[in-house]
Amino acid sequence: MAHLENVVLCRESQVSTLQSLFGERHHFSFPSIFIYGHTASGKTYVTQTLLKTLELPHAFVNCVECFTLRLLLEQILNKLNHLSSSEDGCSTEIICETFNDFVRIFKQITKAEGLKGQTVYIVLDKAEYLRDMEANLLPGFLRLQELTDRNVTVIFLSEIVWEKFRPNTGCFEPFVLYFPDYSIGNLQKILSHDHPPEYSADFYAAYINILLGVFYTVCRDLKELRHLAVLNFPKYCEPVVKGEASERDTRKLWRNIEPHLKKAMQTVYLREISSSQWEKLQKDDTDLGQLKGLSAYTQVELPYYSKFILIAAYLASYNPARTDKRFFLKITSLVTLQLLNLVGHDDQLDGPKYKCTVSLDFIRAIAR
Repeated sequence: MAHLENVVLCRESQVSTLQSLFGERHHFSFPSIFIYGHTASGKTYVTQTLLKTLELPHAFVNCVECFTLRLLLEQILNKLNHLSSSEDGCSTEIICETFNDFVRIFKQITKAEGLKGQTVYIVLDKAEYLRDMEANLLPGFLRLQELTDRNVTVIFLSEIVWEKFRPNTGCFEPFVLYFPDYSIGNLQKILSHDHPPEYSADFYAAYINILLGVFYTVCRDLKELRHLAVLNFPKYCEPVVKGEASERDTRKLWRNIEPHLKKAMQTVYLREISSSQWEKLQKDDTDLGQLKGLSAYTQVELPYYSKFILIAAYLASYNPARTDKRFFLKITSLVTLQLLNLVGHDDQLDGPKYKCTVSLDFIRAIAR
């Protein structure tokens, strides 16, 4: 497990808990485990790494990709069937339309020699989307061990708490495990672990310390911070490459990188430009506002669903006028912002007409 400790950083407590729950390969594990925490808190990475390192048979499924019952069930069964038939190298695609069929086929698959006598794990990432599917799906997965009489554990990965899942009719309660946000010390350790081999660990750690000092108050997403670290590092070490400063000359390195980090703060999370575009922007020392397509919608703060209304209004501009009343009766905020204009007189209450005033570029920007 020394290898696991070097790969999974700052999640020792969670890894230890999961290992205790998994037990030995032939032991019956907990029927269902619910893992939750904010985005980029290590839920998916820790679970996948642990299952792969321990070489445990598992099927990992993303509920965003498998957005219907049939897609979800078939994906699980086909992955498990591939594991059970990996020895002879042949497997057929399984068709499954109901949860009853899923239970029946699952029992057949787990009889195979490749899966017999050990715990099978089903991992459902983005599990909050299960709530939008059939009502019997979530209770069925929670009781899958009981329904199939097989050694199976279902692991749910979600960004929301278990209380938001629990049906009003009650259900089997899973083991709940929380992944807290990474502290600034955790982020420093994890990001410093990614240092390029051509530079010393201390040099890269000093860079990460500067990066977190700028971005930690506005962004604590590990994925986004890692992206920013990779994106801005060439600019940080530019004086060293040119021979204008040494690795220990932190003051000069900071003065060189400071304006570029401030520019990067304007597009945190937005990803409005690619990495290659950002690198070109830094080389040219161009102002962010001069790049085509940048921050078209950062100047207008709209509620989440108002964006959908505005997009719909743009598309509906090509609809017959008689349909306007049905869709645009409750859009006063967009009219106030002059994103939509009332065409005609204010007293036309029976059939008001509206015109969308924004451009296609604006619609594309807020639709991201």
